Amino acid sequence: MNRIPLNKTIPMKHIWLVSLLLLAPFLIKAQENGGRNQEIESFKVAFLTQKMDLSPAEAKVFWPIYNQFQKEQHALRKQRMQNFISMRKIDEIESLSDGEVQTLINNELNFKQQNLNVEKKYYSKLKSSLPIKVVGKYYRAQEAFKKELLNRYGKGRANRGE
Repeated sequence: MNRIPLNKTIPMKHIWLVSLLLLAPFLIKAQENGGRNQEIESFKVAFLTQKMDLSPAEAKVFWPIYNQFQKEQHALRKQRMQNFISMRKIDEIESLSDGEVQTLINNELNFKQQNLNVEKKYYSKLKSSLPIKVVGKYYRAQEAFKKELLNRYGKGRANRGE
């Protein structure tokens, strides 16, 4: 086996190259997930645009409110994922104390309440800024989007065995 003598140094470019090669699979996976999220968000915007059929004046009011709503929901989901241990893993649950399980359940209920509060806040903003029928179209389009997303991506998961 060829060893590098201790008195010789490894050029920095070689260290960077090896580091990059070792990290490449992780970087590619992160980029794929980010790409999927971006793809879904673009699809959602196009879907809502088509289903809601907003006038230019309505769109000018709707999209800033919608974008802020999405930012708040994203921050809330991110916080949830940082504080959440999967309740689906039975062996994890079995190894926790009753108090820890209760804390996990309470955290999940708190998340749901916070999410509901954010949704109510933006419902109020939408209905005070737009005709209620436009707001109704938004909620109906949201539900239709969820179904479409399940059809589009859920079938792919079933085919992959996930």
